Amino acid sequence: MGICFVFIEKGLKEGAMKVYVSMSCDLVALSLLMISLWCTEAIAQATMQQLEVRQLLKRLNKPIVKSIKSPDGDIIDCVHISHQPAFDHPLLKNHTIQMMPSFSPSGLYDENEVASKMESRSIPQLWHQNGRCPEDTIPIRRTKKDDVLRASSVERYGKKSPGTIPNPTPSYSQVSVNGHEHAVVFVEGGKYLGAKALINVWNPMVQERNEFSLSQLWVVAGPSEQLNTIESGWHVNPGLYGDNKTRLFTYWTSDGYRSTGCYNLGCSGFIQVNKDIALGAVISPISSYGGPQYEVTLLISKDPKSGNWWLQYENLSPLGYWPSSLFRYLSDSASLIEWGGEVVNLKLNGQHTSTQMGSGHFPGEGSGKASYLRNIQIVDQSNNLQAPQGIKSFNTRPTCYDVHSADKGYIYYGGPGRNPNCP
Repeated sequence: MGICFVFIEKGLKEGAMKVYVSMSCDLVALSLLMISLWCTEAIAQATMQQLEVRQLLKRLNKPIVKSIKSPDGDIIDCVHISHQPAFDHPLLKNHTIQMMPSFSPSGLYDENEVASKMESRSIPQLWHQNGRCPEDTIPIRRTKKDDVLRASSVERYGKKSPGTIPNPTPSYSQVSVNGHEHAVVFVEGGKYLGAKALINVWNPMVQERNEFSLSQLWVVAGPSEQLNTIESGWHVNPGLYGDNKTRLFTYWTSDGYRSTGCYNLGCSGFIQVNKDIALGAVISPISSYGGPQYEVTLLISKDPKSGNWWLQYENLSPLGYWPSSLFRYLSDSASLIEWGGEVVNLKLNGQHTSTQMGSGHFPGEGSGKASYLRNIQIVDQSNNLQAPQGIKSFNTRPTCYDVHSADKGYIYYGGPGRNPNCP
């Protein structure tokens, strides 16, 4: 019998290979050899993944000044402000931290708004019950190995998929891109230096691990292929956090969600300066159907002097900012502002899932039952907060999720997902 040999050619695609076998190979010997090769390849791939996971965790989990165990199970690490992940970005290596915006939009502190929030104000974040971060540090929710392994790949950890921006054009109407569905209101065509909203907080049911439900505001500029967005709101995202809790989040991208940007502090970019609010932390309490309503205030605004985009949460000191150097199209202003809800529907077995948006009830149920936005505003070119003009609405599947404007500046939105009219 001749010598049995096997030649392996690795393919261009990950995990692909071609196998060439000599005619002299015995079938039993060949089977054993192929099993051995398969096991070796699988072990090599698993080892490589473990290495990538460890490297990512090392980049994200910076040296700790103090750690706090939150009652909800999160670990909050207090990291020196100059050691946060933002400064891993090549454009921010020599960045000087801006601790406060040079100018805040006029009309930011509305006395009537502050008074109306006294009965619906959220309590401080739960981790505060067990401690606070010291001066010159920021709180970062610790990323765990299991968090990374839930992602489709290490590279896609903490990222949305491309094509997920609500796109209110005639050709897009009634279309769901990559399973993303929206019910929003928007203004477009101007030069906007920011946006604000009060959003009541719910805990919508998310059926599948790789689905999510969120309520937020979007600040957008640029063509779809190189879309620049800044986003903030609350969401339920079991694929990201491993649970179904309602959490505060931010997001950004400078290339249409392709490779740049991420949620919260899951990559370099967003610079946090506030030591009291942890991005990705649980929001509590939440609104209840027919009961008390709890809401959060969010403002994204561009500092007219530095050009940085600032985030303010509630009426607290600013949370942090996205440096203008991260963006091409948002370096000047936004051309589209959107407020509302988004879900991912995986459409299992050809049926819409029961993942809810907002309260899980349609806008027609109104106050105390449907989720709402109120006091939505834009920041104009003079750095003034004002009510937006020419508001339009847009949704992908109104039988699943809908949006309606109401009296006194309220906008109700949301829905149950699958129902007799949304099969």
